[in-house]
Amino acid sequence: MRLIRLAFHFFRIGALNELQYRVNFFVQLLQSAVALAVGLIGLELVFSHTQALAGWSQPELLAVMGVHILMGGIIQAFIQPNMLRLMEDIQQGTLDFALTKPEDAQVLISVREIRIWQLVNVLIGVLVLISALIQIGGQIDLFAALAFALALGLGGIMLYSFWLILTSISFWVVRMDEMVNLFEGIYAAGRWPVGIYPGWLRGILTFIVPVAFAVTIPAEALTSRLNPMSLGLAGGVAVAMLLVARLVWQRGLRQYGGASA
Repeated sequence: MRLIRLAFHFFRIGALNELQYRVNFFVQLLQSAVALAVGLIGLELVFSHTQALAGWSQPELLAVMGVHILMGGIIQAFIQPNMLRLMEDIQQGTLDFALTKPEDAQVLISVREIRIWQLVNVLIGVLVLISALIQIGGQIDLFAALAFALALGLGGIMLYSFWLILTSISFWVVRMDEMVNLFEGIYAAGRWPVGIYPGWLRGILTFIVPVAFAVTIPAEALTSRLNPMSLGLAGGVAVAMLLVARLVWQRGLRQYGGASA
């Protein structure tokens, strides 16, 4: 409950700050609309030459796109802003302001920045998913809905852990900005099911940058493709990545020398 109250407090502050610049909402809406249009055009181009891609129909790939947009909105609204601020604090020696607070530092640096306008992508992702499910025409039973929610949550944990590991490297490496750009480029590959890629790339998108767990597996849950073993594997990987992220974070703090160090 304490964590929920803390997160809500920062969400309220972030919302008030963002609402000062309401034109950003329309800018974000335009950017999201353009990105969606580009994705839909690409999908239409692919299926103008084939009826299925690696066994996925067009509505099923639309579901993958919806999950990709939804998860991207979560990353941009909650995860990425906090990790970028953490990187900046490490570089400038201002992480002290978080370390001296009477709260677990990892929790604090993970919830203090929120970009509410990025939630537009979450809404668009949900609408795309609904459209895909209508086109698929199947009924979503309780198990599929729960599996989707669980897979999406596990994917979010894995992406948060990956970002924290990546950002914590800033304790040893001065400039990590290009690594952030690299992640965004790799995440773009998640717009398509990882099964269409060659084995070496599929391994990278599954176990190094967990795009497969964050996007493909939730989409599989909604399209009756999910293997329960994959969901179990996702749970194990999520726990392992969270523990590794905590370890790297704690080791990094020992290297930190801020303004008060």
